[in-house]
Amino acid sequence: MASSREIRQRIKSVKNIQHITKAMKMVAAARLRRAQERAASSKPFAEKIRQMLVNVANCGEELMHPLLQIREVKNSAYYVVSADKGLAGAYNSNVLKKAAAEVRDKENAHLATVGRKAREYFSRRHYTIDDMFEGFSERPEYTDAIAIAKSMAEKYISGEYDEINIVYTQFYSPLSYAPVVTRLLPVEPPAHLMGTAARGDIRGYIFEPPAADTLKLLVPRYLETLIYTALIQAAASELGSRMAAMGSATENSSEIISQLTLHYNKIRQAGITREISEIVGGAEALK
Repeated sequence: MASSREIRQRIKSVKNIQHITKAMKMVAAARLRRAQERAASSKPFAEKIRQMLVNVANCGEELMHPLLQIREVKNSAYYVVSADKGLAGAYNSNVLKKAAAEVRDKENAHLATVGRKAREYFSRRHYTIDDMFEGFSERPEYTDAIAIAKSMAEKYISGEYDEINIVYTQFYSPLSYAPVVTRLLPVEPPAHLMGTAARGDIRGYIFEPPAADTLKLLVPRYLETLIYTALIQAAASELGSRMAAMGSATENSSEIISQLTLHYNKIRQAGITREISEIVGGAEALK
């Protein structure tokens, strides 16, 4: 049985852990709010660039771009977005299991990782990783999306990949998120906007510079926007999962402290009772 001193030390240790988990929860909550604000502020830009891409694609000219080229899929690539750190509940395990299920039965599947946890997961399982990006999972910047988009575009244009997908976690609320797989290349304008164009609602546009030059600039920006959106969604999901996990850890530590305190009081009371009994016994023996 543990002594009262050992129990006091354990109570102190659990309290220290509780302070850490509570602080981590508060930090995650603050960063989550900022991530949600960034996601909301990026929506108007993403919507406009989607509409512009559809306008150019339906200008009536024969336009081609290497990132729009559809070819037979012989080599598929998966960019897996995970966290750089742990202590985020089931966030990492869910997205990594989703990615592993996608590539498990495919002979010509290639991997690129975004986040340290994805790299470690697939390295331990002896997967070949073609490209790695790390260090920004909680606070992605648009420059990070540009770097990833550049890597994707080079490999697609060179013919190394015939199809590129991104595996990330879609954010719905701090307690609701799910891993999803989205195809990024070849770039396809949104179907619902293409339907609008087909009905003749988009017409009469004059492009300056010409539509072909506009398309060359627009398609890479559209790809970057899709990647940045995925990074923001993943960051919000990671922070929401970490906030929930640290909240549960804080509550569990409170329960452990209560149980240890009760156990400590019982041992202390038993010790006092034993000492009193010994004193009474000694006094009786002296009579």
